[in-house]
Amino acid sequence: MTPVHTEVEMHALMRDLYPICRSLTGRGVRETFDIINRHVPFELTHVPSGTRIYDWTIPNEWNIHDAWIADSHGRRIVDFRESNLHVLAYSVPVRATLTLGELRKHLFTLPDKPDWIPFRSSYYDENWGFCLTQRQLDQLAHDTYDVCIDSSLGAGHLTYGEYTVPGRTDDEILISSYICHPSLCNDGLSGVVLVVALARHMSRRSTKYSYRFLLSPGTIGPLTWLSRNEHRLGRVRHGLVAAC
Repeated sequence: MTPVHTEVEMHALMRDLYPICRSLTGRGVRETFDIINRHVPFELTHVPSGTRIYDWTIPNEWNIHDAWIADSHGRRIVDFRESNLHVLAYSVPVRATLTLGELRKHLFTLPDKPDWIPFRSSYYDENWGFCLTQRQLDQLAHDTYDVCIDSSLGAGHLTYGEYTVPGRTDDEILISSYICHPSLCNDGLSGVVLVVALARHMSRRSTKYSYRFLLSPGTIGPLTWLSRNEHRLGRVRHGLVAAC
């Protein structure tokens, strides 16, 4: 395992993970674990789409290849390749030509932060959309726009990862974070990188408690883990969620 115990190494791991388009499911999550597992060997569990988790259901797997909005001259004015935040997460496939008025219904901005691209998702309701800065929106002319979201939704898996450091007792401290957000350092990757660093650090120590580290997609991930680990919940003595 490659050491991840200094701020330089943690920052390097964050740089490696930052470009990946992650969501609740899909290749981005698996690619993220491929990189993490060079540092700490998380054991992965893959749970099929459609599986009932209490009163939730694991959604279809979502993957995206490309997306853009182009004006009538073919210029891409919003481009997924420039930022994976530009696409509403879990957008269904779209290929259409729309007027500005029709397109506006599917555009998301932060008016009070005119240079920021918001992160938006539609995990459990079929929808599509683009996120852009308010300045970009203000500059859109009354034109027709070519819209493409080259994505797929189909049977697949939800993936979560666990790494356990045995202690002198079976009682556990559970430390978790969510792995589903794309290029967001504070809201997502900071927690992921911290969990990886803590897992590496604790693997070198002798402790009374056992330590379990969990990385999973937000909400549906911890619920899935809980539904499959009810038998061990009595051992959990303390917990920490590393977020934001």
